[in-house]
Amino acid sequence: MLDAMTRFIALLRGVNVGGRTIKSAELSDVFRSLGYDGVKTVLASGNVVFDAEGEASARRADIEKALSDRFGYDARAHVLATDALASVIDAYPFAAREGWHRYVVFFIGATPGGPETQRTAELDSVARDVLDLTLDPELEQAADGGSVVYWAVERGRTLDSVVGKRLGTARGKTLTTNRNLNTLEKLL
Repeated sequence: MLDAMTRFIALLRGVNVGGRTIKSAELSDVFRSLGYDGVKTVLASGNVVFDAEGEASARRADIEKALSDRFGYDARAHVLATDALASVIDAYPFAAREGWHRYVVFFIGATPGGPETQRTAELDSVARDVLDLTLDPELEQAADGGSVVYWAVERGRTLDSVVGKRLGTARGKTLTTNRNLNTLEKLL
């Protein structure tokens, strides 16, 4: 008996930023070469929707290897099923505010789940680096979502905010990828 197909979302780290340009057609080709169906890229920032059998962790390993082989960089991807992404979106704790961005920071490879989700020691350390910061609620907010950190920040302050600077460290860049809530909604 064949495994059932699952609709997955791949959130790729570092695509079309920092001088690394990967065209959507090339990205789609990589996913199709892995035998995935229904491949669709969304925006030009490393978001791929696809159908495949098996578990997210196995898809992640395949995708990272294929991207590294094809494009010659240390590819990092966070892969989750659409139902898991829907749960992340539904749990977003901050109301929309005029002039603010709403982000979700994903811990690459973390098992999807809410605040009770156990993170590896390494991912928990990165989460604590962000969640233990003293934030000015007039400029930004952060909340623990288990496999994610929810973050809201005043527009124009993303990179120079307290959380933005912490996520911009080498360790933050290696172990996380973040997306705007509006982008995530487009992936479903």
